[in-house]
Amino acid sequence: MDIDVLDEATWRARSRAHADRVDAFVAPHLARRGSRVKHPVHDFLFTYYSQRPAQLRRWHPGFGVALDGADEYVGLKGYRGSPAAVSAEYVAAQRPLVESLHALLLATTGRPANFGCFGLHEWAMVYRLGEDETRHADWPLRLGAGGTDAVVESHRIGCSHFDAYRFFTPPARPLNVLSPGRDDRAAYEQPACLHGNMDLYKHAFRLTPMISSDLVADCFELARDIRELDMRAAPYDLADLGFEPVPIETPEGKQAYAASQRAFAGRAAPLRERLIDECSRLLAI
Repeated sequence: MDIDVLDEATWRARSRAHADRVDAFVAPHLARRGSRVKHPVHDFLFTYYSQRPAQLRRWHPGFGVALDGADEYVGLKGYRGSPAAVSAEYVAAQRPLVESLHALLLATTGRPANFGCFGLHEWAMVYRLGEDETRHADWPLRLGAGGTDAVVESHRIGCSHFDAYRFFTPPARPLNVLSPGRDDRAAYEQPACLHGNMDLYKHAFRLTPMISSDLVADCFELARDIRELDMRAAPYDLADLGFEPVPIETPEGKQAYAASQRAFAGRAAPLRERLIDECSRLLAI
């Protein structure tokens, strides 16, 4: 296939713009980490997901684009030659990954969206725990342990996302009407799920360096914004951090949550389609 070659001035400018873009979120995280300060909302994308800040900051043009004068790319995963470019051999070696992500993204797109989960996965993760036993024990539960348990017990829980479901407490797991597993994600993922849409970032960085970092950054920004809703609707009281709760235990809170969920699903859909297109392009090589 034809390879586009970017001159050094052009690609370095794009690389700097990318680093500046993500540094708005990366730099505060690194400062908190250096001070040993935890943030239950903003640290999530760096502690739950495996991509390190330095990896997020490095810009890649994607397969099919070469970089002139890019000595620092020589030896990086997937790169070969001068000018430096991701090799066709590397893309071929990643075919199992690309095929699995392509199948998952297509299955998710083709499934009806569920806007009735109301973020109860976070509540199921603390069900019947003492406040000092929760994942974010530095932050109190808005309704206390008993009130939180009552919300879980009075609602239908239908979490379709395995990586949320696996963190349910043992007493909460039987309350879920679905049983998603590690190896059957394509049978459950649906396009309204907050965690499924946050995972577009994970899918994107797993395709690095075969896709442009511009798409990775777009998915990262979506995940960053979704995480705020995820924790505002959670049982924790994070008002001291500036996050007003979305009280999903009330009709008004449910309405607000579903409206925000719809907006995020709308933002996620074109990103998912772009990832599908990138997978299709890589599989055609």
